[in-house]
Amino acid sequence: MTPSRLQSMGIFWSLIARPLIAVQDSEKAHARTLKAMALSDWFLPSKVLTKILYSRKGAPVEEFGLTFPNPVGVAAGMDKYAEAVRGWESLGFGFMEIGGITEHAQDGNPKPRMFRAGSEKALVNRMGFNNPGSIAMTKRLKYLHDKKRWPNMPVVANIGKSKITPLEEAGADYATTLSRLWPYVDMFIINVSSPNTPNLRELQHDEALKGVLNSCMKAQTEAREEYGGKDKAVLVKIAPDLEDHEILAIVNTARKAGCAGIVATNTTISRPNTTDSKSQKIFAETGGLSGQPLKQRSTEVIRFIADATDGEWPIIGVGGVANADDAWEKIINGASLIQLYSAMVFIGPSIAKKINKGLVAKLKEHGLSDIKQAVGLARKSA
Repeated sequence: MTPSRLQSMGIFWSLIARPLIAVQDSEKAHARTLKAMALSDWFLPSKVLTKILYSRKGAPVEEFGLTFPNPVGVAAGMDKYAEAVRGWESLGFGFMEIGGITEHAQDGNPKPRMFRAGSEKALVNRMGFNNPGSIAMTKRLKYLHDKKRWPNMPVVANIGKSKITPLEEAGADYATTLSRLWPYVDMFIINVSSPNTPNLRELQHDEALKGVLNSCMKAQTEAREEYGGKDKAVLVKIAPDLEDHEILAIVNTARKAGCAGIVATNTTISRPNTTDSKSQKIFAETGGLSGQPLKQRSTEVIRFIADATDGEWPIIGVGGVANADDAWEKIINGASLIQLYSAMVFIGPSIAKKINKGLVAKLKEHGLSDIKQAVGLARKSA
C-alpha cells in the first residue's frame, strides 16, 4: 500500500470515523468497535491491511518470564469478553488484558455507565465488572486456542470479585476464576481496586488482601500440578487514591504472598478542576475516572513503589498514557511495561504504532539498546 493511501486512511479516521464515534453512546460505540475488530480478523485481506496501517516493530521486553513484542499493552476493560484478542496484535500492541472476569456471570451496573469528557481527554465509567463469568470465559478462551486464533503476544486475565460474593468469601471467588482460566492465559492481575463494585477496595487492606492472594497462589499451585508447566505471574492492581503508607502496606503484603509485580494504577474517584460545563457534568457522574487527569498521579505512585522496592519489583504503569512522552515518563520512573485505555478512544487505532515509534526513538536518543535499560532511569539519575 502506498504512503498516500496510508495517509488517506489516517485522514478518514480523524475526519470521519472518530467524529461519528464521538456522537454515539460511549458503551455502544465501544461494542461496535470491538465487533468490527473481531470481524476484520476473520478475513485475511482486512487483517493484513490493519497490520500494514497500524503495526510496527517496537522494542521487545523480557518480563515475568514472558517475551513482550513491545511494552505497549491494552488495559483491562477494553476487551472484557475476549472478542478481539488477535485484533489488538494487528493494531501493534505488545500484550492485552481481558476482563475483568468474575467467578459468576453478571450484567454490571445499570446503563448508562460510560461517559466521555472530550475536552479533558478523560473517561468516567461505572461498568461494575459486566462479564460472562469464569465458566463461559473459559469456554471462549478454549475455543480461540482450539481454532488457533490466539495472538503471538502475552494475554493477561484481569480477575475481579463477583458482586454477589461476600467480602469474607472473596478469596475463593478469585481463586476459582484463576483456576478455570489458568490453562489459557499467560498471567493474572488481581483487581482489588475497582471503585465500581461495592466495598471492593476494602480488599486492599492487609489481612483481606493477604487472604485473597494466598487463595490465588494456592489455586496457582494446584493448577500447575494438574496441567504442568511453570507458575504464571500473578500481579495485584491498586487504586491511585491511596496514601503512601497504604501503598507500602499493599506492596509488602503482595511481595510476601509471592506476587510477581504490581499494576499502578486503576481509575480514580477524584475529579480534576475544569471550567468546561460539559466536562463538569461528566465528572459529576459516579464512577472511576481514567485518561489525562490521572497521568501525574499514576506516575507518582509508580515512582513511589519503585523507590520503595529499589526498582526490584516489576511495575506495569497505567493512567493517562497518550503518547511516547507519557509512556517514557512512566518507564523512566520505574514501569517495565505500560498500558492504555482512554487514549484508544480519543486518539484511535494508530496509538500503539505512534508510541512504539516514539519509544524506539527515545532509546536511540539516550544511547540505550532496550527498554529494560530505561526502566527507573529518572530514579538512578536523581
